[in-house]
Amino acid sequence: MKRFAIRFALGALLALVFLGHAAQWWRIPFVNFVDAYLYDARLRLSMPGGVDERIVIVDLDEKSLAEVGRWPWGRDKVATLVRELTDRYKVAVVGFDVVFAEPDESSGLGVLEEIGRKQLRDDRGYHAALSGLRQNLDYDRVLAETLRGRPVVLGFYFSNVQDARQSGALPVPLFAADAFQNRQVGITRWNGYGGNLPKLQQAAAGAGHFNPIVDFDGISRRVPLLVEYQGRYYESLSLAMLRLMLGNAALRPVFPPDGAQGIEWLEVVSSKGALRIPVDDNAAALIPYRGWERSFPYVSAVDVLRGKVPVERLAGRAVLIGTTAPGLMDLRSTPVGATYPGVEIHANLLAGMLDGTIKEKPGFVLGVEALQIILLGGALVLLLPLLPPLRASVLAGAILLSGVLINLALWRYANLVVPLASFLLLTLLLYALDAAWGYFVESRSKRQLTGLFGQYVPPELVDEMARDPENYSMEGKNEELTVLFSDVRGFTTISETLSPKELTRLMNAYLGAMTGVIRKRRGTLDKYIGDAIMAFWGAPVADAEHARQAVLTALEMQQAVRGLDESFRKNGWPLLQIGIGINTGMMTVGDMGSTIRQAYTVMGDAVNTASRLEGLTKRYGVGILVGEDTRVAVKDVVFREIDRVRPKGKDEPVGIYEPLGLQSEIDDDTQGELKLWQQALRLYRARDWDAAELQLYNLLQRAPGCGLYQAYMERIAHYRANPPEEGWDGVTNFETK
Repeated sequence: MKRFAIRFALGALLALVFLGHAAQWWRIPFVNFVDAYLYDARLRLSMPGGVDERIVIVDLDEKSLAEVGRWPWGRDKVATLVRELTDRYKVAVVGFDVVFAEPDESSGLGVLEEIGRKQLRDDRGYHAALSGLRQNLDYDRVLAETLRGRPVVLGFYFSNVQDARQSGALPVPLFAADAFQNRQVGITRWNGYGGNLPKLQQAAAGAGHFNPIVDFDGISRRVPLLVEYQGRYYESLSLAMLRLMLGNAALRPVFPPDGAQGIEWLEVVSSKGALRIPVDDNAAALIPYRGWERSFPYVSAVDVLRGKVPVERLAGRAVLIGTTAPGLMDLRSTPVGATYPGVEIHANLLAGMLDGTIKEKPGFVLGVEALQIILLGGALVLLLPLLPPLRASVLAGAILLSGVLINLALWRYANLVVPLASFLLLTLLLYALDAAWGYFVESRSKRQLTGLFGQYVPPELVDEMARDPENYSMEGKNEELTVLFSDVRGFTTISETLSPKELTRLMNAYLGAMTGVIRKRRGTLDKYIGDAIMAFWGAPVADAEHARQAVLTALEMQQAVRGLDESFRKNGWPLLQIGIGINTGMMTVGDMGSTIRQAYTVMGDAVNTASRLEGLTKRYGVGILVGEDTRVAVKDVVFREIDRVRPKGKDEPVGIYEPLGLQSEIDDDTQGELKLWQQALRLYRARDWDAAELQLYNLLQRAPGCGLYQAYMERIAHYRANPPEEGWDGVTNFETK
């Protein structure tokens, strides 16, 4: 048994990691992602399908907008739509998945009143006529009178953005501020809302919010049936419609018997009995999608207005008024469609509440998930190392299948949503661990990779590549990478002052120091070109922070050059100054060359730009220049904008920047100098030569001898004598490489 100890320990560690996720001691983002995917898959596989005729969607579709006019319509037309639905078609309830937040001024009443105040102030006949027309032209009043006494539920929304606004009126809250004062209910809180006009809200039979919860992956799977705003509790649109359909039924929250946090379910109590609606810790219900888009009858709003819909299609139905028109932006990403009409979300939820088909995810499912990991995962940890490959495969397959079947049974017959990803991934990982240990291919893979990449890639990266050799090859491909060029300034003069032996020693010391920095930062050393160095990041080993690694390498290379100064002085060698150019972009990477000689290298326009940037460093008197894409990709480094330039061979200008250091390392003096420089650059681009020159003079007082400031002083002197042409955009053109 001792020879299996390491495998037992590794398996137990894996099981502990997933057990901690199930118990919510920590959360693993990838497991959450897989769980969401598996939830969606189960939902799609178990959807009943068909069309639910009980709920009809009156669609503000493209046809309606084309024939009636763009949204928002005049409230007189909305009032007509409500009257048609309630009086002609005798629908059970109407719910609006839109909000009437602004007064309707489409009748022209405001213009007529303004004329009466300013131009016809003394015309009694005009004012008498206007008084007679006012009631009919006040479309908001017309709609309010239409809503009064009819089974209509208005919609509104909440928001949690910074500086959220409060507009319109909220309905009477379902529960007062002290309703749950002795309970920790965990209900979603909001800090702003967009409600309907007060006169409309007061006239309507009810109102509910239409905010679905958008999960971490952008998909809507839940709707909070209760939400909290300033200590008061409001219901969702679908819940408000349900209660109105059942004769203004009461709502009663049911709490866990042991005093645990949250609400177990909501009960809608009416004369017909009680409907039980399961909710999660946030008082949100899982949306029971019955099928793909148009699982409910759709009728065009304009056809209702014109009486073209047969009465039997709408009579006694619950009606939701919403839109599928793309221009009105009420499309959601859901498990059953990436552009799913938001109004149909509320239809699904209303149907699920009526049918009792809403899935449950109560607190105790965490215990079920943990128990599954302990029992089935524990069996794999103990048995897989002891079994030969075939039996181990059969055991892993049997346990995996049994776990999935148990999960599907709970979903189908108990309406329980038990997370599946942690058990599934644990089983697969334990089996993979056992298989990998059994075949033990690390040494062979490393030898193969060393043969392919050893002459091009640092050994430390070869070790990393050996862990997954199938993902690496020498074949050319296009990828976004970051490339660096460095060059010693004045190298020709230096080489002429030293003997060949001394020059060799100097270059070995310099290149050795620079190479050490590049390797430390996981760079691929492409080649030495005399005194120049070319390196790149992001291949063959992918690195999401390739731009950041390159910029930090350049900063450390400059420090490393200064670290050579003392030894160079002792040897009587000249001190070195280097320029570095960095650029990020799409480039071709692979094994390139001829049958005689090949090299793993990068090529492309982005590579050429990096070379140009290195050449521009001496023009501006700076040590490092990076392209705009590199600056955008690196968030924690402070950059100084240098210029917008059009290098030779380029049509479009590019921004160039100098990295100054990590944000945490930049002192206040440097920050102050950077602000002054930005002001000087703005003045320069505005052609305010005098003010820009004065600012640069002040900067030179702070940093005497700064090549950048001196370069701009000379440029201003040139433009004073030779003003740029009209339309000058501040871009500097370079005609040499």
